[in-house]
Amino acid sequence: MSQIFRPHARRGVATATIALFALLGGATEPLLAADPQIVDAPSASEAPPPAAKEEHAMAERPWYSLHIQGTFTNQAHPKFRSQIPNGTQSMEAGRQTAETSDLTLYAGVRIGEVEFYFNPEMEQGYGLSNTYGVAGYVSGEAYKVGQYAPYYRTPRLFGRYILGLGGEEQTVEDGPNQIAGSHDSDNITVTFGKFGVTDIFDNNTYAHDPRSDFMNWSLIDMGAFDYAAEAWGYSYGAALEWNQGPWSLRGGMFDMSREPNVKYLERGFGQYQVVTELERRYDLFANPGKIRVLYYLSSAKMGRFDEAVSFGEANGATPATSTVRHHHIKQGGGLNMEQQILPDLGSFLRLSMSDGSYESFDFTDITESVSGGFSMSGDRWGRPDDTVAIGGAVNAISKAAQRYFAAGGTGVVIGDGQLPSYAPEKLIEAYYKATVVPGVQLTADYQRATNPAYNTKRGPINFYGLRLHLAY
Repeated sequence: MSQIFRPHARRGVATATIALFALLGGATEPLLAADPQIVDAPSASEAPPPAAKEEHAMAERPWYSLHIQGTFTNQAHPKFRSQIPNGTQSMEAGRQTAETSDLTLYAGVRIGEVEFYFNPEMEQGYGLSNTYGVAGYVSGEAYKVGQYAPYYRTPRLFGRYILGLGGEEQTVEDGPNQIAGSHDSDNITVTFGKFGVTDIFDNNTYAHDPRSDFMNWSLIDMGAFDYAAEAWGYSYGAALEWNQGPWSLRGGMFDMSREPNVKYLERGFGQYQVVTELERRYDLFANPGKIRVLYYLSSAKMGRFDEAVSFGEANGATPATSTVRHHHIKQGGGLNMEQQILPDLGSFLRLSMSDGSYESFDFTDITESVSGGFSMSGDRWGRPDDTVAIGGAVNAISKAAQRYFAAGGTGVVIGDGQLPSYAPEKLIEAYYKATVVPGVQLTADYQRATNPAYNTKRGPINFYGLRLHLAY
């Protein structure tokens, strides 16, 4: 997620991007080149002993990985219908444009059997209406915070250890946060440090990366998965994955933010979230598919909607969950499916739900969500590296949340000051991603939000976007 830029500041980011790409260009060459042929293969008597072979393989194995990415987006919407005045967290009804940018270095080293990764990043900008006004917000590159001038942050700083348990040998290619090598298909993987909960959980081949596929929040993740994170979407914690045959079982524990939608985490698991996920891989008519079932539990000081409304009425004030926060347990979960239909066509589906009695804490204002869609590569028209996709989502909130927003309350990203007529929020997104040259992709994106922030008195809103993504 990222945000709007002044032209002079944007030129600075572009210059830095070009310079850094040039410096690191040589790092994109293969780290190990396979010999085209073997000459004078040694006889059995000349072959090195197993221990020597293992030592040689360890010496030849790459020990580092270095990659870079830059993503630049421009989004706009024309003036749209609004029968009520803008609230403090409404999407502005007038025409507006916003730009976002980020530049990330993916650096990794292997020390012994443990891999360590560091992702320094430069950010700049704001989302449309400062990332307010639609529960299924329209840009995963737009954070809940931002600045006109470029600023630095460290979204990820983590370690990974893989304990082999047998099975087939899996080859791992060099990539962002991935050092080339191999490991057992059956394994236990431990990840610890600072990273995103959705780096491990709720993954999906066709809808999960706002830098290369869909951009809408409720398409790239489960809409009602209120995952632990600071305002940029990352947390401190640890995750354990057990991969065995076609099954994977994952579990993790993460710090939640000190208060909903703020920059700082409650360190040391003073407020925490536990997440579990079971995955089953299968083939359907020779086409691969996956199904994941996720459950989460959050333990934190959070407000109940009904208590906030009652407190506001008793004191003649606009209800605010911040006035009634006490320690509570909030639970939720969902179903995540992906299915290849043809070699060039895939589909996805997500269903999610959370306890609607409590305020949303770290993601967005959604209690129930259904999303799905299709993604097709460009093989049929001679552009196999291109992608065209379409998806949609329907989001809803609980009765308690409806009363809260109708009384003027605000949430994580919505709050029109009133909610005279509620209806589920409906979203559709379509994009075409063209690969200009290897490592450079240009995406044209269209979205339409009906009943934005669950308000029938506003919208629909049409959003138009362009995204440039560079990766080396």
